[in-house]
Amino acid sequence: MIDFFGRLSWDSIPFSEPPAMIAGGGMVFGAIALVIAITYFKKWGYLWREWFTSVDHKRIGIMYIIVAIVMLLRGFADAALMRTQQAISVGSNYGFLPPDHYDQIFTAHGVIMIFFVAMPFVIGLMNIVVPLQIGARDVAFPYLNSVSFWLFMVGVILVMLSLIVGSFAQTGWVAYAPLSENQFSPGVGMDYYIWSLQISGIGTTISGINFFVTILKMRCPGMSLMKMPVFTWTALCANILIIISFPMLTAAIALLTLDRYLDFHFFTNDMGGDPMLYVNLIWAWGHPEVYILVLPVFGVFSEVTSTFSRKPLFGYGTMVYATCAITVLSFIVWLHHFFTMGAGANVNAFFGIATTIIAIPTGVKIFNWLFTMYRGRITFTVPMYFTIGFIITFSIGGMTGVLLAVPGADFLLHNSLFVIAHFHNVIIGGVVFGVMAALTFWCPKAFGFKMNETLGKYSFWCWLVGFYVAFMPLYVLGFMGATRRLSHYDYSTGWHPLFVTAFVGMLIIAAGIGFQVLQIAVSILTHKKNQDYTGDPWDGRTLEWSTMSPPPFYNFAHVPTVDSLEPWWDHKHGKKIFPENKPYEDIHMPKNTGIGVIIGIFAFGLGFGLIWYMWWLVIASGLGIFACIVARSFDQEIDYYVPAKEVERIENELAIRREKA
Repeated sequence: MIDFFGRLSWDSIPFSEPPAMIAGGGMVFGAIALVIAITYFKKWGYLWREWFTSVDHKRIGIMYIIVAIVMLLRGFADAALMRTQQAISVGSNYGFLPPDHYDQIFTAHGVIMIFFVAMPFVIGLMNIVVPLQIGARDVAFPYLNSVSFWLFMVGVILVMLSLIVGSFAQTGWVAYAPLSENQFSPGVGMDYYIWSLQISGIGTTISGINFFVTILKMRCPGMSLMKMPVFTWTALCANILIIISFPMLTAAIALLTLDRYLDFHFFTNDMGGDPMLYVNLIWAWGHPEVYILVLPVFGVFSEVTSTFSRKPLFGYGTMVYATCAITVLSFIVWLHHFFTMGAGANVNAFFGIATTIIAIPTGVKIFNWLFTMYRGRITFTVPMYFTIGFIITFSIGGMTGVLLAVPGADFLLHNSLFVIAHFHNVIIGGVVFGVMAALTFWCPKAFGFKMNETLGKYSFWCWLVGFYVAFMPLYVLGFMGATRRLSHYDYSTGWHPLFVTAFVGMLIIAAGIGFQVLQIAVSILTHKKNQDYTGDPWDGRTLEWSTMSPPPFYNFAHVPTVDSLEPWWDHKHGKKIFPENKPYEDIHMPKNTGIGVIIGIFAFGLGFGLIWYMWWLVIASGLGIFACIVARSFDQEIDYYVPAKEVERIENELAIRREKA
């Protein structure tokens, strides 16, 4: 029986840790309540047919974003626990979190926010928008798109499961060796880390290949590379970064896995191992990862700024070349994360200069957005609020980044809260503000209704004010010598008032997240009451706005032909991008398939078995994945044709809805 369950036992459930039990119990209760609700309303069949087995890029994108929002709540809960602990754990008061549990929380916070909030938000947006912007009916490999999502879901489930069974890593979100080796992390926490990232990372790599091929090979007639929307350009560059950098993460984790499972010594301090090899590999992936997240939101801000300034984007060519420059330069800056390793003045100088240079194309983008707004007829919608907040906040983060690019300054500030403040300055002020702007901007296109503007603006102000109150004190604390990952300190340091201020900022951000959730809920519940169908509420210029909102499953009845940067704007002013009086034709579309879900189930079994040394489950799951791949390769019915009469019926119905709107 012991061999059957590997190292899994009743002792694996953290009964002695109340915070973990409360959080895990709440998660289990929520999952059970959701299952009961779906069963009561008899929605399992609908969810299976229309969502779980869907290969429609729009639905897959929506599922990515839903999961990202759920994981945002979990990741923020970890942040709230950390800020509360730091606000009260001073002097003789050691707070409410044991040191080992605090270490798990800050590790889980970083992993969740980067891999399971920011990444799915960005990939979800690319899924929804990119095929529509390039005039395609789906991505290049719809089946692989489904597999990518369900592999990502396996990573999500494993991270969440670590709350209930076992524990999570206590190493920080990049899991530096040798701390992540068996000698210092002997439990299952690091194994949860390894397999959640490895499995979801494979899904991300597949997504990168998928969108790279989609953008290069599936653009509509007339859309050359220099006629692509800026968001599509940033998506292309982000996916190039994924294709090149994620294999480095896979290799680093694979070598660490060999160390932990087969007693290899790649990253140990003895027997020829070198921990700095791990640090180089992880940051050779890690800094391009920052731009995988930031570049697509640069595209979002470009679309938003042009739309709500009622002007074409200023300097399209410079924006494209700046994006390409950032893509190349992002691969030669990684060593600024560890200037203190003793590489020498020449190496540090090279990476310091490269880091400073990468700020130049980023600055070019800032000026392009400002010049787009200049003398424009600006409409201050929620996306525009987030854009203006981003320009100010991200600029501050960029300047502190240039300061950290100076090796001498970095020697003093390395591993301090100054670095934490800078990183959050970029990620919150850049990525989070960007995805919040995109969520409101493209919600009409994805769902056919606008988000509640009032609640969206409340959310924005809470996010903006909360960020400054929560993270500006961390810059000061960094100068005062406060290090990251700190769970207790003494009154004599003088840090306590600043930690309390950061705690207050966290509460304001919590209000912003609350307004965001309320905005989504109110928008869903009231849109049918207010209007049956909104049409196209924004004055968009790019091709995605040429379809109905939401688009039919085939996107375009007739594939458009474009010859400018702003085809929808031109179409509205007389230049037709769709063939007139052309009869409808059969449309070739991929069939829904449950193989992605099944592969995800087997991948979960594989990961769980490897974490708990349940080798029978590993073998069975591996064979199951192999069988799914073989079965899919012999499947002859992977697509179908939508008859022309059915297309005509759908288009006539949509035309009536547009007239009503």
